[in-house]
Amino acid sequence: MTDRTIAAVATPFGEGGIGIVRLSGPEAVAIADGLFRRKDGKSLAEQPTYTLRYGKVVDPRSGRKLDEAIAVVMRAPHSYTAEDVVEIQCHGGVMVVREILSLALELGARLAEPGEFTKRAFLNGRLDLAQAEAVIDLIQSQTRLGMEVAVDQLEGSLSRRIKDIQESLYDAAVQIEAAIDFPEDDVPDVELADIEDALAASLAEIESLLATADDGKILREGLKTVITGKPNVGKSSLLNTLLDENRALVTDIPGTTRDTIEEVVNLRGIALRLIDTAGIRESSDLVERLGVERSLELLSEADLVLHVLDRSAALTPEDFQILGLTAESRRIVLINKMDLPPVWNLEDLGEINAPVLEVSLVEEPAKVVAALSETILELIGMGAVTSSAGSRALVTRARHKQALQDAHKALGESLHTLRSGLPLDLIAVDLYNALESLGEVTGETVRENVLDRIFAEFCIGK
Repeated sequence: MTDRTIAAVATPFGEGGIGIVRLSGPEAVAIADGLFRRKDGKSLAEQPTYTLRYGKVVDPRSGRKLDEAIAVVMRAPHSYTAEDVVEIQCHGGVMVVREILSLALELGARLAEPGEFTKRAFLNGRLDLAQAEAVIDLIQSQTRLGMEVAVDQLEGSLSRRIKDIQESLYDAAVQIEAAIDFPEDDVPDVELADIEDALAASLAEIESLLATADDGKILREGLKTVITGKPNVGKSSLLNTLLDENRALVTDIPGTTRDTIEEVVNLRGIALRLIDTAGIRESSDLVERLGVERSLELLSEADLVLHVLDRSAALTPEDFQILGLTAESRRIVLINKMDLPPVWNLEDLGEINAPVLEVSLVEEPAKVVAALSETILELIGMGAVTSSAGSRALVTRARHKQALQDAHKALGESLHTLRSGLPLDLIAVDLYNALESLGEVTGETVRENVLDRIFAEFCIGK
């Protein structure tokens, strides 16, 4: 347990129906007792765990009443942080919660760092590191599927898979150590065969988890989706159609969009991080040229490109230039303005290694959204994933993926060493490296600087 008691506002900044000041640590109850007066006159020290009482918050120096409030007491180890926790639930005004927090700090608490409540939950064994990271994923989730994946991981779906692999490898390590420590006793072939089976099975399990990494990343972070094309082909109209609102200015004047516009849309449980870019063309306008340069940068970073063409206007070298720029990208080509007389045919584009949708963003916006949704899910291979995302372990973070890749490499080398008939101590070296890498996922072997980076993502009150 940590010696100092921490305090922070646990509700968003601003006006609201309720505000919460949270304290955690050995002096949480005593500090809260110094500023909270129960209506029945009793102290919070007498209050049973998991109960709440009505009273008022009072400045102990002046006796000035700050607010009517409710105090919630949750005693160690059965709290979020596994420490004594007290929450003062007051009215949600900015000044009210600020004054109550200031009192808590004056009475001996320290202002919590970002994510410190969850960090204490991890350090006190309440959560492992993968579960702790799921907390921030849950807070930041923008779709139902993203939320389900975070909840599943918070309940330990990924941690259980990792621990099952570790148990199998620890059993193998015990047998190897026994053979190394007692060389006069020959290790039977059947035991070596069992070890080989255990390593091979663990390797397959890690491969199975790594196979979910791309899907997990998409569900957690969404798809960075760049809308591109030359000016006035309908890029901003497509953005507005997908958002179902007039977010981007739409005119008949080419070059209206000079900078990027970014929004998020929920596409059947997957977040599309839509970026409407400046139309790509040669321009003498400095601001427009800078917008075009930014558009080209974004194309190289995109997870998905929506390339818009205008069927009612003649194809130009710029159209083919943009098609060439996105040739290696995961992309969908939308041929827009099908409600107008066409001036070119699909064959005029040549060979396009991408799905093509012929649409009218003016006349059939609902059909465009439906067709585009199906095409995107099919293109990224997420049709089946969206129906099972919340019911299986997924690797959602780059940190987890890297640790599993390291474990896979070490375990593969250990297995190769065993099959080559080399000494057992060489097998053990790579086996322990694999176990250490797996431990980085759940936090068993994680370094302090890694912890600091992880919890820096959190908000102050969590």
